[in-house]
Amino acid sequence: MILIDVDGTLVDSVPDLAFCVDEMMKQLGLPPHGEAKVRDWVGNGVERLVRRALIGRLEGEPDEALFEKAYPVFLDLYAENTSRRSRLYPGVREGLEYLKAAGYPLGCVTNKAARFTEPLLRDLGVADYFGIIISGDTLPKKKPDPLPLLHAAEHFGVAPADSLMIGDSVSDVKAARAAGFGIVCMSYGYNHGADIRDSHPDAVIDSLDQIRGLLEEAA
Repeated sequence: MILIDVDGTLVDSVPDLAFCVDEMMKQLGLPPHGEAKVRDWVGNGVERLVRRALIGRLEGEPDEALFEKAYPVFLDLYAENTSRRSRLYPGVREGLEYLKAAGYPLGCVTNKAARFTEPLLRDLGVADYFGIIISGDTLPKKKPDPLPLLHAAEHFGVAPADSLMIGDSVSDVKAARAAGFGIVCMSYGYNHGADIRDSHPDAVIDSLDQIRGLLEEAA
C-alpha cells in the first residue's frame, strides 16, 4: 500500500492559497504578503495558515477576535479558488499511472479539509487513482499523528511494515515513523523552508515518476 500527501507532493497549491491569503488581508485592511512568504507557511492546514498570515510569521498566535473575523473570509475565498491556479507537479500523473498499473493499493492522506481536498483532486483529474482519501478533518487526529496512516492500512488490510508514505514535510516523516511505515519525500514541496533531508526520510526523489526506480530496486 502506498499513501500520498497532496499539497507540496502531488499539487502545487500555493498560487491559490496565496491569492486567498492576500485577498483576505486586503478585505481586513491589512497589507498582503505575496506568494513567496505564503509558500513557507503552508503545510499544517488552512486554519494554521490563516493564523500565520495574520501575524506574518510561522510561530505565534494572532488576536483571537481578528482570527474569528478573518477565517470565514478565507474559507469563502478558498471555496471559490481551490483549483484555479493549482497544478500537478511534473511527473505526478506518470507516477500515479505506474503505481496503478503495478497494482499497488493507493490512498491519499492530507491535512487539507475534505471540502477542499476532494474538489481539488477531482478538478485536477487524479481523484480516481485513490481507493481512500483521508483529509485533515476525516478523523479525530491528523498528521503528524499516525492515525490517518493506520486507518488507511486497516482499510486496505495491509500491515504497516508493507506500507509506504510519500510526502514532502516533517509531519509526513513523523507520521510515517510513528505508524511503522516507510517514508519517501519529494525534494520540492512545503517544509517551511527547511531541507527535508534533515528529517532523514528513507529516500528523497525529485519527481513522483522516480518512485518506479525505487520500488523496482527494493523488490
